[in-house]
Amino acid sequence: MTWNENGGRLGEEFFTPGSSSFTEFLAAHRPELLGTRRVLPDGVRAAPDQVPHGTTVLALTYRDGVLIAGDRRATMGNLIAQRDLEKVHPADDHTAVAFAGTVGLALDMVKLYQVELTHFEKIEGVAMTLDGKARRLAGMIRQNLGQAMQGLAVVPLLTGYDPSAPEGERGRIFSFDVAGGLYEKTDFHAEGSGSPYARGALKKLFRRGLERREAALAALQALYDAADDDSATGGPDLNRGIYPIVSVITEDGFERLSEPETADLSREMVEKRRDRPDGPNATP
Repeated sequence: MTWNENGGRLGEEFFTPGSSSFTEFLAAHRPELLGTRRVLPDGVRAAPDQVPHGTTVLALTYRDGVLIAGDRRATMGNLIAQRDLEKVHPADDHTAVAFAGTVGLALDMVKLYQVELTHFEKIEGVAMTLDGKARRLAGMIRQNLGQAMQGLAVVPLLTGYDPSAPEGERGRIFSFDVAGGLYEKTDFHAEGSGSPYARGALKKLFRRGLERREAALAALQALYDAADDDSATGGPDLNRGIYPIVSVITEDGFERLSEPETADLSREMVEKRRDRPDGPNATP
């Protein structure tokens, strides 16, 4: 016999066939548990200097798959709210999500999205396709539209390894707008307050067929450029030992680069910037 948290038997909804979507199940039976559905009272708008916001995240494809990275800073207005925030998370074995925007809502959305993918696989017996994962995340963002219009926006960046795609194109990148609009990006993309500078850096550093180490250095260079021009983006903090999070997704699955590897690459980059503060030139 199955019991709920109050000591009573679970309701019939837990034993009735229905949607394979966990969020749809919650919306139908326990909507109060969906943080993305809560809207502030009419006329109330969140003050930007009272809610922590995550800033710059980026992704780029490389020879073996796709790389996704993010800086570690969260801000409240002109204050640094957190120096070691983790903005890059695995969604499942071959998918990762990073976020810019309202930190509390973003972390809840990431956790709910992880459960959503696991729930679908358990119900259907197969993993969701990468296109399906992107559409499902777009739907979750759309549920948050009311809060986004009140200043509590979340803008994710989704990456994944797609074994059904042609060789050399299996690393894929998806971006979203606050209304749940879905856009697939080619080669690279960035989101957040420092994204214009990160995209500018990637535009000159990216080329097809990058090795993993080259792709990681390109990502770190792009985040450094973003931090150089955007006060809300944090660069590598050598004194505190806080470095950007860099992860890759390949045929073998999700892997976060180890702290020593990221630290060594960051120190190498910073050392080279002593002679060239604006970073490397574009590769001919």
